[in-house]
Amino acid sequence: MSTSPPLWKAFLVFLAPMMLSNILQSLFGTINNIYLGQMIGVDALAAVSVFFPVMFFFIAFVMGLSSGATVLIGQAWGAGEPDKVRAVAGATLTIALLCAATIAAFGGLFSRPLLIALATPTDILEEASAYARIMMITMPLTFVFILLTAMMRGVGDTMTPLVALAISAVVGLAVTPALIRGWLGLPRLGVASAAWASAASSLLTLLWLAVHLRRRHHPLAFDAAFLRTMRLDGVLLRKILRLGIPAAIGMVVMSLAELVLLGLVNGFGSSATAAYGAVNQVMSYVQFPAMSIAISVSIFGAQAIGRGNADRLGSIVRTGLLMNLVLTGGLVALAYLFSRAIMSFFIIDAAVLDLAQRLLHIVLWSSVLFGMATVFSGAMRASGTVLMPLLISIFAIAAIEVPAAMILSRAIGIEGVWAAYPITFGAMFILQMSYYMLVWRKRAVRRLI
Repeated sequence: MSTSPPLWKAFLVFLAPMMLSNILQSLFGTINNIYLGQMIGVDALAAVSVFFPVMFFFIAFVMGLSSGATVLIGQAWGAGEPDKVRAVAGATLTIALLCAATIAAFGGLFSRPLLIALATPTDILEEASAYARIMMITMPLTFVFILLTAMMRGVGDTMTPLVALAISAVVGLAVTPALIRGWLGLPRLGVASAAWASAASSLLTLLWLAVHLRRRHHPLAFDAAFLRTMRLDGVLLRKILRLGIPAAIGMVVMSLAELVLLGLVNGFGSSATAAYGAVNQVMSYVQFPAMSIAISVSIFGAQAIGRGNADRLGSIVRTGLLMNLVLTGGLVALAYLFSRAIMSFFIIDAAVLDLAQRLLHIVLWSSVLFGMATVFSGAMRASGTVLMPLLISIFAIAAIEVPAAMILSRAIGIEGVWAAYPITFGAMFILQMSYYMLVWRKRAVRRLI
């Protein structure tokens, strides 16, 4: 007789620290935006918001790598192969650092031309360029931080990332206002304060992680055995990239679509850009449960496959769907109830606040559909099936979201950009579910069991 807890309880134990981690990861950015909006003004919030899709574009590759690495690490951990866990992690960090160095060089040289190409309003161009330059130059710190916390979850460790992100948030929340106001003799850096605070918090947290993981003899500790894996292992990289590149491509397509949509939003002026940034902040919190559940489904599925228990994939998916309804749906309901109060944290201008609240109401409910779609794609990714979920996502974004936003923004104004999101998430949910139930479940599960 099995003594293991019910699957929903195991999900909650794994999910709770990861959701808190995601909240903390975004809390720094959110409170920075509050600092900027309240202590400097709406133009400062708009300057940071301009860089959001650009940042998303640049980290798309590392997020794809983390997706591929986490699946392989989960399978290796489930099979009891810690040496393979370290080998996958070392190869992944090596290629990520090379990419981050390239982005840092690009950002140092071309941040201003990049933002000019995005039709950034001229009244915020200088501050947006300064912020973007620092964020890209310090990208190696960001990449290592994202990868390391993601890969720790692959071995079932969600508590260490939570503590690390708590440290990062505390440091950042102290440094940002100090740099805005010039406390303790520090220089007053304006909008760039948020970027410098982000770099400082990442650096200090990574130093803490290096010491903490070694003391705990963690499988991902930076010891001599791990450092020997920091090389370009061709065989391992092909496996990682086979899983990671499709996920990265999906994120790149999504970020390119966001750049197009941002261009549409910028055309309505800096107030619309500020509203865009505030709505995105709220949506990121509402979607945390959905993204965390999808990651959990992928990791639980990968570990089950590694242990030879692929027959549990169906119950893992059902549990993920139920969790999404309860957790994501609950947050959506709360966000509707308190939408104006939430928006007022970011925006003090009454007209911009009205606009942001109206746009949030259009898109908020569709986060549940987004979460359902990611559960199905996460389950398929756990087994190494990445191409068809990717193609479905690309189709929904390129063939539905972008054209719908262009057409509707011309027809009904700024609201049309946000109306494109529910249309896209609904299509993505129907297509991912249909492929999972009608095709993948009949083919892949039989092969794995």
